[in-house]
Amino acid sequence: MRLIILGPPGAGKGTQAERLAQSRGIPHISTGDIFRANIKNETELGLKVKDILASGGYVTDEITNEIVKNRLDEKDAANGFLLDGYPRTAGQVVALEEMLAAKGQALDAALELTVDGEELVQRLLKRAETSGRADDTEEVIRERQELYVRETAPLAAAYTERGLLVQVDGMGSIDEVEARINAALDEVAAKN
Repeated sequence: MRLIILGPPGAGKGTQAERLAQSRGIPHISTGDIFRANIKNETELGLKVKDILASGGYVTDEITNEIVKNRLDEKDAANGFLLDGYPRTAGQVVALEEMLAAKGQALDAALELTVDGEELVQRLLKRAETSGRADDTEEVIRERQELYVRETAPLAAAYTERGLLVQVDGMGSIDEVEARINAALDEVAAKN
């Protein structure tokens, strides 16, 4: 399957993405991980991205699209993938469609984990406590949630228009959420 996963900070997206990729036998492709690996290895791309992030800027769609295209051209992504952290803009939605169309492919679904806002705040405050993240104050967490909603709402709308958005309740245990995701994807697979 060719999938993207959306979800606010604290929704369990990373955990579910890893489980989903493993159970479906597809690579979990996180643009954040790709950026961090390139920065760590001081590649040409990494140095470019590091300078952009150090100045407080955003990595451009052009750079991000190129990174994703190169990653999707790798052999392990030929039969499917799970994109995490991409697309983030309307332009990236279109770029991804064009990348896939050039290969005669299309997305199967855009999964969105939905979690109650107050539950997210509590989860992240607890995570901050246990991981020692002093910057994860309630104010910062709420600000990130609002930013996520503003940035992601247009993506959810775009994938709803395309008939690809699959919302899954992210409340409950990790296993319960995983079971709901798999049931939803089995439905998608049955339709295709």
